[in-house]
Amino acid sequence: MKTLSEQMAFYSAYHRDARNKATHFVGVPMLIFSFLIPMGWLRFHIVEWDITLATIFAVSVLLYYYALDMVLALAMTVLVGFIYYFADKVSQMEMMTSLIVFISTFVAGWVIQLIGHAIEGRRPALVDNLFQIFVAPIFLMAEVFFAIGLKKNVEAEVEKLVVNHLPASK
Repeated sequence: MKTLSEQMAFYSAYHRDARNKATHFVGVPMLIFSFLIPMGWLRFHIVEWDITLATIFAVSVLLYYYALDMVLALAMTVLVGFIYYFADKVSQMEMMTSLIVFISTFVAGWVIQLIGHAIEGRRPALVDNLFQIFVAPIFLMAEVFFAIGLKKNVEAEVEKLVVNHLPASK
């Protein structure tokens, strides 16, 4: 498994412009929210708990984040837990309402991010590596940590590695 810095260096090469990153701070949480809604429709009652595909998916992704970095994963657990809570509430609404919320947040999340990539002039990282869709959330959390002066060793390592993924100069 690649390290956090290796994962982030690839992703960071596609997100050098602050305006592009800003669109992702809006679009990525919207997409997480939207993805969890239809996964919440698949609900199983086991003993006294409702287990959904969204629960299984969120826990699986968070376990991956814990393997990458414990501190960032803890922060992601809080964020994902918050998003999961509201997505689960929407998934239990009347189907047409839930579907409308899913479609509108899914489309808006992608449009916002694609605007950022148009500004930067670089295609999304997931075009070259679909797995980057899972890196985006922890990348953004790391950016928050970097901005407040934390995880500077990770930031330095990412900047050292990102040159391997930057497009060739014209």
